[in-house]
Amino acid sequence: MSSKKFAETQVGETLPEQKIEITSSLIVGGAIASQDFTPVHHDRGAAKASGMQDVFMNILTTNGLCEKYVTDWAGSNALVRRVAIKLGTPNLPGETMTMTGKVLERSDDDQTVVVELAGKNTWGNHVTGTITVALP
Repeated sequence: MSSKKFAETQVGETLPEQKIEITSSLIVGGAIASQDFTPVHHDRGAAKASGMQDVFMNILTTNGLCEKYVTDWAGSNALVRRVAIKLGTPNLPGETMTMTGKVLERSDDDQTVVVELAGKNTWGNHVTGTITVALP
């Protein structure tokens, strides 16, 4: 996979839209992989007892999906320097989260770009934030 070059980026550049199907396996697998054993992320009964319809995605899985979205665009030589995300609506099984993003800032000093992103499902924004990546 080739990497995006810093010189090729422009403020306002949009990243390709990416659709992510939200499944129970993705939610449970992400929670277990990140050692988040909170029952609402893997036990439907516990999630329902807390007032949710089903298990719901944890922030660490969301964080990983955001980083993947940006590095899929930036390429294998990109280095994630900073992640600043905020959760909104829950991600539940059966939803599709649509990731969108654009280059918000560029820094010639350290060859980084700040990407503003959003992940939206049928309820609204599941996640919003920025990711800073260094590019070759």
